[in-house]
Amino acid sequence: MQYTILKEQIIFDDHYKIIEGRIRYDTFGGGSNTVRHLAFDRGDSVAILLFEKESQSFLFTNQFRYPTCKRKEGWLIEIVAGSLEKGEDPTNCIQREVIEELGYKIESPQLINTFYTSPGGSTEFMHLFYAEVSEDDKKEIGGGAEQEDEDIQMVRIPISEIQGRLNEFKDAKTILAIQWFLLNRNEKS
Repeated sequence: MQYTILKEQIIFDDHYKIIEGRIRYDTFGGGSNTVRHLAFDRGDSVAILLFEKESQSFLFTNQFRYPTCKRKEGWLIEIVAGSLEKGEDPTNCIQREVIEELGYKIESPQLINTFYTSPGGSTEFMHLFYAEVSEDDKKEIGGGAEQEDEDIQMVRIPISEIQGRLNEFKDAKTILAIQWFLLNRNEKS
């Protein structure tokens, strides 16, 4: 099956972009469709589930998320995440984000998986990692990048409580990472 992008243009360009595309693609019935679609061009991103060995706890961020105000949330507890700069290596990016947001230095994060966050409307492609840290890895204050006006609080949740608190999380990448841990790593910790 084939597709052709006939025309593509940026119709909104601010912190993020919206792209309009005219695409022709093969259908499962043997024909073709020509359609107009919009895509939120957010760029690619990274995220990581951090586990602190001494406290036997996961380390999360708590920060204000404007889009969640529609549902009267405001602040969300989630895993460390950030946007990849053009040409940046995902591993280097996640190491930078962990230092900025929580102050921990990580060496060799394990890639869990890569995925589209919302393929029906966004170009964002996520690189999801896991790493274990110790208290000695805390090298900076954290709290977020000042130049980005971030205001981030670190939250520790013990592994013994995590399964019972899954319904408190409202962020897909965080839920996915925790479920991965419970399925694949829990017995090894």
